Amino acid sequence: MNIKIGCHLSVSGGYENMGKTALSIGADTFQFFTRNPRGGSFKAPTDEDIAKLNALMAENSFAPIIAHAPYTLNPCAADDAIRAYTKDTMAADLKILDNIPNALYNFHPGCHVSQGVEVGIEKTADTLNDILKRSSRTIVLIETMAGKGSEIGKTFEEVRAIIDRVDDSSRVGVCLDTCHVHDAGYDISGDPYGVLDEFNRVIGLYRLRAIHLNDSKNPLGAHKDRHEKIGDGYLTLDGIIKIVSHPVVSKLPICLETPNELDGYAREIALIRDAVKSL
Repeated sequence: MNIKIGCHLSVSGGYENMGKTALSIGADTFQFFTRNPRGGSFKAPTDEDIAKLNALMAENSFAPIIAHAPYTLNPCAADDAIRAYTKDTMAADLKILDNIPNALYNFHPGCHVSQGVEVGIEKTADTLNDILKRSSRTIVLIETMAGKGSEIGKTFEEVRAIIDRVDDSSRVGVCLDTCHVHDAGYDISGDPYGVLDEFNRVIGLYRLRAIHLNDSKNPLGAHKDRHEKIGDGYLTLDGIIKIVSHPVVSKLPICLETPNELDGYAREIALIRDAVKSL
């Protein structure tokens, strides 16, 4: 079983540099924030830098890479100005990603903040309808959430409700975060086949396009969203390996978001690859 696995990298050194860094730690995919995740200035990549990354990925058989929208965005905000900023930022990100073949754009579906789940779902779908009209091809991924506070996307039904309201739903997929779904109450490490069967029933496995692979500091259903290093949390190493060896998951780009520096990511990538090979 040849899984495609990587981790979250910093974009500060440029796009080509991220590809080189991924190779240096044994990765063949990676994720990055399109801009400062907490806000601030933004420097767009050059065409040359993107072209060099594309060439490097083609030469080394990379899986699709994942660009992550910044945390400052809220697609279902009550404030119209915040939603307008969110739409413009996401649309600008997609225009850049349209130049990277097969790139995926992941985002958090937002917090309704006392508006109610149904209103949040409607507004997030409206945001998607707006930004997809301003981009040509990049697939946008709704990330599954842990359900802390007023987050939407904590159940497969909420994710499906967003998708159902998108005009061009062919360009909408899902990124399943193992910590998030565990904290939301899905026993992804104990019964990955059962959870993914439920995902298929509600959403459709054909929409599952990427995995955020994280252990959790909290027990099943805690709704906390605290990532842990692989094997050090409630999902356990055995549970993590059961997830990544699932026949659907094993064919997807898998990205670690564990609390690590590069050397820690390299160890986790090697640990998971070796465990899967020994099955």
